[in-house]
Amino acid sequence: MTTGIASGSVNLRLRETGCWQPSLFSRAGLQNCCKKFPWSRRACDNLQIKRYVHPNSGTRRPFHTLITSSIRDHSTKYFDFAVIGSGVAGLRYALEVAKHGMVAVITKAEPHESNTNYAQGGVSAVLCPSDSVESHVQDTMVAGAYLCDEETVRVVCTEGPERIRELIAMGASFDHGEDGNLHLAREGGHSHRRIVHAADMTGREIERALLKAIESDPNISVFKHHFAIDLLTSQDGSETVCHGVDTMNTKTHKVLRFISKVTLLASGGAGHIYPSTTNPPVATGDGIAMAHRAQAIISNMEFVQFHPTALADEGLPITPLKTRENAFLITEAVRGDGGLLYNLDMERFMPMYDERAELAPRDVVARSIDDQLKKRDEKYVLLDISHKSRDKILLHFPNIAAECLKYGLDITRDPIPVVPAAHYMCGGVRAGLQGETNVRGLYVAGEVACTGLHGANRLASNSLLEALVFAQRAVKPSIDHMKGSHVDQTISRWWDPPVIPMQLGCTILDKIINRTKEVRKELKSIMWEHVGIVRSTTRLMAAEQRIGELELEWEAYLFQQGWEPTMVGLEACEMRNLFCCAKLVLTSALTRHESRGLHYTTDFPHVDERSRLPTIIVPCSNMNRTWSSRQLHKQQIC
Repeated sequence: MTTGIASGSVNLRLRETGCWQPSLFSRAGLQNCCKKFPWSRRACDNLQIKRYVHPNSGTRRPFHTLITSSIRDHSTKYFDFAVIGSGVAGLRYALEVAKHGMVAVITKAEPHESNTNYAQGGVSAVLCPSDSVESHVQDTMVAGAYLCDEETVRVVCTEGPERIRELIAMGASFDHGEDGNLHLAREGGHSHRRIVHAADMTGREIERALLKAIESDPNISVFKHHFAIDLLTSQDGSETVCHGVDTMNTKTHKVLRFISKVTLLASGGAGHIYPSTTNPPVATGDGIAMAHRAQAIISNMEFVQFHPTALADEGLPITPLKTRENAFLITEAVRGDGGLLYNLDMERFMPMYDERAELAPRDVVARSIDDQLKKRDEKYVLLDISHKSRDKILLHFPNIAAECLKYGLDITRDPIPVVPAAHYMCGGVRAGLQGETNVRGLYVAGEVACTGLHGANRLASNSLLEALVFAQRAVKPSIDHMKGSHVDQTISRWWDPPVIPMQLGCTILDKIINRTKEVRKELKSIMWEHVGIVRSTTRLMAAEQRIGELELEWEAYLFQQGWEPTMVGLEACEMRNLFCCAKLVLTSALTRHESRGLHYTTDFPHVDERSRLPTIIVPCSNMNRTWSSRQLHKQQIC
C-alpha cells in the first residue's frame, strides 16, 4: 500500500510493507519525535503524525499464568545498566556509568571480538594547529553528501579531541612523530592530517586499553558468549519502555535474562548481510533487528558503506586454503600515504572519475573500482604503495605487510590486489544528541546507531570518533534515568522465557542448522547481486520479492521440523536478524528516488535536493509479520 503525504511543495511517499512503514524524508510516527531528534526537525513540518499500536498489545494475562511460565529466579540477573556490545562505545560507556551503579557488559563472543578490534586506520580529531573544527565539519558534510545533521557533526568534531586525550590518559598508546607529537595521518575525504593511529592496528590498541580498565573495575561484570535475543519491553500509554534483554549463553545453551534500569545498545553493524565484509562474524545486525522489533525508529538503512580496498585473496601469489569469515581490510591510510590504484594493465584510473583521485571519499572510490571491474571483466584492482620507502611502509602498515607476506606478497615491492567489501552501516537505530531513542530506557552508540553524523556516507575514521563521543554523551541521561527508576523484583515474570529446542533432538537440529546455512548463503548472494554498490529499481524489487519468499520458505521449514516461535538457537536467531536487516536496507533503498552518497541507483542517477532528508522507518500495526520481525514474547501493558 502506498500513501501520499504533502510536505511543503514536495509530495512524499509512504510505502507500507510488512511490519514497518518506511517514510522517505518524514518524521511521522511519534508525537514527540522531533523533540527527541532535533537533527531532522525540518522533515517534520507539515507532516501528519501517525499513532501506532504494538501488534502484541492487548489484555495482560492473569498474574498466576505469568508466575507459572516465568523464568527461574537463578536465570535472571539485575543490574543498573546493561550494555550490549564490547566495542569502543560499549566499553567507554560502561566505565563511566560504573561510577554510579552496577554494570553488565554482554558480549556475543570474546570481549575483544568487535568491529573496533578490526579498525585499522585510526580516529579522526582536530589536534594540529593548522587544522580546525570548521574544516573537519566541512569534510564530514561533503563526504556525507550534505545529508548529515550539521549540529551533530559540529558536536562530534568539537568534542572529539577531548575524547582522544581521555583515551591516552587511560593508557592507549598512539604513534608519535620524531618531534614527539602525535603522528597524524591523512585519509580519503580529509583536507588535513588529523588521523590519530597506532600503526595499522588502532582499534586493537583502543580495545586493549579499554578492556584493561574494565577488568579492574569491580562494578562491571562481563558476560562473554552471551547472544542477545530480544529486548524486554512493555507499553506505557503511547510509550515503549525497555527493561533489559534476554540472552543465550552460546557455550552452555542456557537462557539468562538481564533486568536493567538502563540499556545501551552498542552491538555494531550488519556487514554479514553481504558475502564479503570486513566485519567480524559477530556482525549480523542483532542490535538493529532487536531495536526494530522493540518499536525503535530506524533510519538511513539504504546507506551501506563498501570499503574500496579489502584484500582480494584470488589475486595473491599463494591462495589461502580456507575462505575467510571476514575480508581482510587494507586501510584507507594506505591511499592517504600515497598509495595509487591501477587496473590489471597497470593503468591508473581514479583521476578519470574524480579530481581528488585516490583521496576521494569511499563511496566515489568504491563505485569507480566497481565500474572498472565490470567494464574490464576483472576480479580485482591493484593498490600500489611500493614507491614509498620500505622502512616507512613497514612502520605504518606492519599488520598489512605481515598478512600479505603470508601469501607470498611483499607490499614494499609489489601492488596489493584489492576489491570492495561491505564495511559499515551508516544507518541504524535513530538517536538524539545524547544517544537516546524513542524507546524509554534504551540508548544507542556506535555503528548500531544513526546519529546524523555520517549522512549518506561516512568520512574515513569518523566511526571510532562518533562511538567515543556518543558513549560519553549518553552517560548523564542514563544516570538520571537510572536514579529515577525502580525495578520490582517480580518484573522478570512479565515475559515468558525463550526456549532452547533440545527436545527436537540432534538429528533435527542438525538439519535446521544446515538448511539455515544454505539460506544464509543465498540471502547474502541476493544482497550482493541486487543491493550492492550500484542498484536499480528492477533489481531492488526482484530482491525484495525473492528475500520475502526465501524467508517464508525458511520459516516454514523450521516449523515443519517442530520449531516453535519461542525457540532460540544461535544460527536461527542470527538468520532472523539478517533477514530483518536485509529487508530494512531494501525497503529504505526502494524509497529513496535519487542517488546520494552510498546509495546509487541507475534509475535516479542524480542528486535531488528536494530529497535531502533522512529515511525513517517507524513501527506499524500490521499483524501479518514474519518471525524475524516480531519479538519472541508478548509485550506487556503497564
